[in-house]
Amino acid sequence: MKLARGFLVPLLALVTAVTVIACSSGGSTGGASPEAGSSSGAAASGPVRVASKDFTEQFILGEMYALVLENSGLQVERKLNLGGTPVAQKALESEQIDLYPEYTGTGLLTILKLPVESDPKQVFDTVAKNYQEKFNLVWLDPAPMNNTQALAMTQEGSQKYGIRTISDMAAKASELTMIGPPEFEAREDGLPGLQKAYGDFKLKAYKGIDPGLRYQGLVDGQADVAVAFGTDGEISAFNLVTLEDDKKLFPPYQVAPVVRQAALEANPGIRDALNALAPKLTDDTMRRLNYEVSGKQREPAEVAKEFLTQEGLLKTS
Repeated sequence: MKLARGFLVPLLALVTAVTVIACSSGGSTGGASPEAGSSSGAAASGPVRVASKDFTEQFILGEMYALVLENSGLQVERKLNLGGTPVAQKALESEQIDLYPEYTGTGLLTILKLPVESDPKQVFDTVAKNYQEKFNLVWLDPAPMNNTQALAMTQEGSQKYGIRTISDMAAKASELTMIGPPEFEAREDGLPGLQKAYGDFKLKAYKGIDPGLRYQGLVDGQADVAVAFGTDGEISAFNLVTLEDDKKLFPPYQVAPVVRQAALEANPGIRDALNALAPKLTDDTMRRLNYEVSGKQREPAEVAKEFLTQEGLLKTS
């Protein structure tokens, strides 16, 4: 027994030393520990983690980003339908994802909490500079599409009342019923904001309704004006008129990939691949693609791949 005890002490010391050396080596290479999976080093050698927020347009954009990156030779891990803006932003900051599509107006107001600006270039430059300085995140090229808040009317309604701008609508407001989400009636960037910018007009009525039922209510004649977003597929599907925001109340909401600096440095091909996609994404294009999913119930991945192939952004086998 004495011999066994005497042998055990140096044996334990040897095992401990080997363990320490192994752990130190693993930490320096970003190797096999679970924690390393979320580190910058692991992201450099692993797949590019592409995420999206939790609505139709984001599903399509996330798939597009993933497909063009795969086409460029990069490995991709999809983390689509992640959640809302705060969830996606936190995932970027905590290195759980490498990139996702974001809107310039959302970055300006929701993330940075800065005052509204109306010039698209100024908004982009502001968010790009502040994201780099505050979060070490990079905004790539913005698409021309603008998914801003909007107001829409049927062609017949627009002609009947002679309305093409929000100022026109404000002048005829007492004759008009507006339909939209219940919260629009109280939000500062909703009806109160419109009344502040366009005069203290009074609608005939405001109908608060589930957002998914807005357009059907408009075309069925339940309302004259619907709260909309600039790239909603229903705008094209129902041939609606979007009213010009002639006093520039709503900021621009151009979409662009927001990428972790470390991921971009590890995979510089990300920039060229995604920047090549940006100019293809116009308002009309996104309305059409969104409706393929929301209206025709097609899969976002199918719609994204079809569009990219048609635009020559995917290699055909």
